[in-house]
Amino acid sequence: MTLSSAALALPLGGALGYVGGLLGIGGGIIAIPVLVLLFGMDQQLAQGTALVMMVPNVLLGFWRYRQRNPFPLRTAATIGLASVFSTYPAARLAVALDAATLKAVFAVFLIGLAGYFIHLSRRRGGEGAPAAAWPERYLPAVGVVGGLFAGFFSVGAGIVAAPILVRGFGKRQAVAQGLALALVVPGALVALATYGRAGHVDWSLGLVLALGGVVTISRGVALAHRLPERKLKALFAGMLLLTAGLMLR
Repeated sequence: MTLSSAALALPLGGALGYVGGLLGIGGGIIAIPVLVLLFGMDQQLAQGTALVMMVPNVLLGFWRYRQRNPFPLRTAATIGLASVFSTYPAARLAVALDAATLKAVFAVFLIGLAGYFIHLSRRRGGEGAPAAAWPERYLPAVGVVGGLFAGFFSVGAGIVAAPILVRGFGKRQAVAQGLALALVVPGALVALATYGRAGHVDWSLGLVLALGGVVTISRGVALAHRLPERKLKALFAGMLLLTAGLMLR
């Protein structure tokens, strides 16, 4: 890594960590198009490098969310361990795909999610969480679904899991984002190992991004707990649309 690359990556990691803490995503989903555009990476290399930044960010973010919204560690562990079973086969498929195809699928995925969150942010009376409709014993299924996205896109597990936890299990948005981070950690480790063995990781750049992120992620988490839930969902949707636009460009 050159000095100029490190000088760019450190504040970039800080910005990504702040947004990741605010939205409960670890910052990786924004890092991918940025790595493609600023560092000329292909899709697989960008996804693998983003994972290096995500792991410490997600661990710290999970701890901060749980400090503000205590939830059982057993629940978090159940979701996280279930994600491991689906992450590896999805990651193997992703590293074998053509980079352009993976990039297009990633952009479509983001646009679909953005539409969903825009719909949620416009619902009347949307501040409170709905009554839980699904029993807690189905929570491992959330981990399996999240693991598929963690492996295939290297990000997205928390983004997919959070709305399922809110709409299906009646969790508040901030609590859902904290639990979603619990499934990101083991899935991200499995995906990182898979991308690393395939040679799709820039370790030095990823570590500098991670260093910047751990400094700012706690501030993002603090802001997330001050914002109304409808505004948080609207910000989430806006971030997804921006990221999709960067990918399509």
